[in-house]
Amino acid sequence: MELDALDLALLRELQNDARQTNRDLAAKTGVSPSTSLERVRLLREHGVITGYHAALDLDAAGRPVQALISVRIRPPARPVIEGFREWAARLPEVIGLFVTSGTHDFLLHIAVSDVDGVYAFVIDRLTERREVADVQTTMAYEHVQSRCIEPAGPDRPRFSRRGR
Repeated sequence: MELDALDLALLRELQNDARQTNRDLAAKTGVSPSTSLERVRLLREHGVITGYHAALDLDAAGRPVQALISVRIRPPARPVIEGFREWAARLPEVIGLFVTSGTHDFLLHIAVSDVDGVYAFVIDRLTERREVADVQTTMAYEHVQSRCIEPAGPDRPRFSRRGR
């Protein structure tokens, strides 16, 4: 799907406030409510918009301590990597998971209640797995996350792992 200026404006506004009414969204982007509704529907159908989520404050949710944990898996076989990925993605402490290249195979972003929670996660969760060959933990002092992601426009190249 080729995104135009209106699509980009709609996406920007929805990322700022996905709970706003369609009428407000249309007014902010300078189109009629029916146009806004139809364009958002098309963005969903084409997989550009994948869902709407509530953003949580980790401190208020009782998980103020964050860490990035690099994990090396052995043997580096597809079934082993995929099995670990599926297992790790379901853990409640994991708020982000990256499959990576280089020295380690995964980078896990966790959020827990305290430093003891990081230690328990590494010792009690990760090292119980036979395929985990190495773990390196980096404590995160602060996490600044972009809440508004600007999609690649018509004049910028787009790359997709899925070939879309």
